[in-house]
Amino acid sequence: MLISDGLTRVSDGVSIVRGEEELFRRTGHLFANATELTCAANDLATWVAGHKSEALANAMAGRLHHVRIRKIYRSDLLLDLPSARELARRRDHFGAQIRVTTEEINETIIIDRRVVILAGDLSAGRRGYSVITQPETIQGVMSLFETVWRSATDLAVHDAQVAEIRRLAPAVLDLLSQGVKDEAAARKLGLGARTYRRRVAELMDALGAESRFQAGVRARELGLV
Repeated sequence: MLISDGLTRVSDGVSIVRGEEELFRRTGHLFANATELTCAANDLATWVAGHKSEALANAMAGRLHHVRIRKIYRSDLLLDLPSARELARRRDHFGAQIRVTTEEINETIIIDRRVVILAGDLSAGRRGYSVITQPETIQGVMSLFETVWRSATDLAVHDAQVAEIRRLAPAVLDLLSQGVKDEAAARKLGLGARTYRRRVAELMDALGAESRFQAGVRARELGLV
């Protein structure tokens, strides 16, 4: 293992970079000249969108319309209307293909099928990123992405599916946090008990939660309540 100037070389073709500034210092030229970007992200303020340098932003600004962009986002992001609208804006503005999944995903970018960047955990206030150029590993990551991509739902289709859930989400989450029984909660919302339970189940699915308690925790993390 070699360490130098903020870079830890784990093995041939795999390096660990600490912090966004160092990441983009080493990979900015790849973004600026990319013809294909394949991404998986948990939210809109991903490390790529939120932390790239001004120079990189300027370099890419005129080129994104000529880059094939495919992105997968977590379905819970669509429960927030401003986020849903921003996703649609980006899709239309850049001609990006965007799909939505309920699966757990790790923030990933694949540049021209030649370089993979995987986001890691925070350590001492800085996030670690694995920069991979090893062909076999890149092929494996691409295969995983394609599997999720095929099972994911197109943004427009998913947005239409969750419109009613999104409208009811704040009230349902509030009732769940108060421990209100289903029958009483349904009456408050003007729904039948079965319809209410179905909406709760759909909300849990959108949040990727296996329990109502977990749904509340995830909703707070997202700022929905």
